[in-house]
Amino acid sequence: MKIFIHSTDKGIWESIENGPFVPQVKKDDVLVDKPSSEWTGAKSKKVKFDWIAKNIITYALSYNEFFRVSQCSSTKEMWDILEVTHEGTTDVKRARNHALIQEYELFRMQKGESICVVQKRFSQL
Repeated sequence: MKIFIHSTDKGIWESIENGPFVPQVKKDDVLVDKPSSEWTGAKSKKVKFDWIAKNIITYALSYNEFFRVSQCSSTKEMWDILEVTHEGTTDVKRARNHALIQEYELFRMQKGESICVVQKRFSQL
């Protein structure tokens, strides 16, 4: 998914990583959202990246996955939920890697197992 989005436009991926772009203007030393009628062409394009990213992500999802992220307000929020759902948190990734390393270190051919079956098990590992 990352490769596809990068190949579409790098700005779309930046919208996913950093959150949506919201043009702002300083009024009385406070940043406020700029009205869409005052956006330049470049700013309009950057705002549109979030909508394009939402479109790409929702088209790629199954029905059940779509409902998991359908209430999200930005693509960053959608991506974060999908990332944790499918890859897990940092602790989950670390535990998974540790379990795979341990399984690799203890890998042995079972009694009565053919070389073909051993190779298949090893490739899956």
